[in-house]
Amino acid sequence: MAFHIVLVEPEIPANTGNISRTCAATGTYLHLVRPLGFQTDDKTLKRAGLDYWHSVKLEYHDSFDEVLEAYKEHRFFFASTKATKRYTDFTFQDGDFFVFGKETKGLPEELLAQHPETLLRLPMSDAVRSLNLSNSAAIMLYEGLRQTGFVGLD
Repeated sequence: MAFHIVLVEPEIPANTGNISRTCAATGTYLHLVRPLGFQTDDKTLKRAGLDYWHSVKLEYHDSFDEVLEAYKEHRFFFASTKATKRYTDFTFQDGDFFVFGKETKGLPEELLAQHPETLLRLPMSDAVRSLNLSNSAAIMLYEGLRQTGFVGLD
């Protein structure tokens, strides 16, 4: 098993490329939920992922419901600046999904309302609206990896 990162309608190819590189380095699955704000042959996307795309366990989905249906036995955690609990308030386990929304709007309100018990946030000052998507994904993923002992990583 491994952790999973889900990007719901990502808009910025460089963020997705950076996240793909993190996924390749950690054996994490990457799920991209359409519509995407870029073409998957975008030069920026490829450049950010460097030559690691062949190592990324990548799946495309036409909706987030499709992800939920395919992985209904798994646990899902939803990143949101509106969450009251910090990501460090949770105990993660192998196979968990970290779900992130589009850079400009985050996750849809109805999705957040459906999963209030697994909303999590990164602590930050009110000087900015949010952290960069690829940084947020890396922080949360590495907390999950830390909690599970960095199995399979040097």
